[in-house]
Amino acid sequence: MSGSRQKWKALIVDDEELARKLLREMLSSHPEIEIAAECGNGMEAVKATTEYKPDLLFLDVQMPKLTGFDVLELIERDNVGVIFVTAYDQYAMKAFEVHAVDYLLKPFSHERFEAALERAKHQKPKKEVDPAELGAAARPAGQYAERIVVKDGTKVTLIPVMKLDYAEALDDYVSLATEGKKHLKQQTISGLELALDPRLFVRIHRSYLVNLERVTRIEPYGKDSKVAILTNGVRLPVSRAGYGRLKALLDEKN
Repeated sequence: MSGSRQKWKALIVDDEELARKLLREMLSSHPEIEIAAECGNGMEAVKATTEYKPDLLFLDVQMPKLTGFDVLELIERDNVGVIFVTAYDQYAMKAFEVHAVDYLLKPFSHERFEAALERAKHQKPKKEVDPAELGAAARPAGQYAERIVVKDGTKVTLIPVMKLDYAEALDDYVSLATEGKKHLKQQTISGLELALDPRLFVRIHRSYLVNLERVTRIEPYGKDSKVAILTNGVRLPVSRAGYGRLKALLDEKN
């Protein structure tokens, strides 16, 4: 957003109707702000952002299905100023780490809202945030991801991590194999590895990360290499370092 502009499109995202109403009322004195849509959950927010391309996002953190950080991971951040509006103060530092314009802690005053809005009008949005950082921001310290969010067009898929068979690196993307299907997500395999519990997921190769529960056995393959055989019959290459990590976890499990 830029302070020289005459009109801005805003999106209000909160699962509480009263919270949305309050924001709507506060914005009513700002004819330069057009409320393009109101969303009651993160899924609606992702679709509405794609459709309306807002300049400003008033975004709750804790919502059903998708958190506010999940939403940011799934949308295009070009020229979108983000103001988090939440009752939880523990996400404030993380919100600024992912370049939020401001963080309004409920209940907030009209003056505090005006200050956030003014800041949004004059601050250039920053979108260069690693998806792994956004995912990590939604989790308490020391906890690992319980699901992976994937966007394909306007469709959003939530993959419980325990249903993930393995992930394959494809340049700046990962291919996620789950329940006989594959989903493509823009994220590095190293970033995904950091998000997952290392007691359950192991990097067996520079291009493969596998769910330990899916590995049935390890077989030799050629002179100095090995393959991991999964419960569904898929065969994945295992590097020398990967074999050491995999064997250590399997031995510990047994």
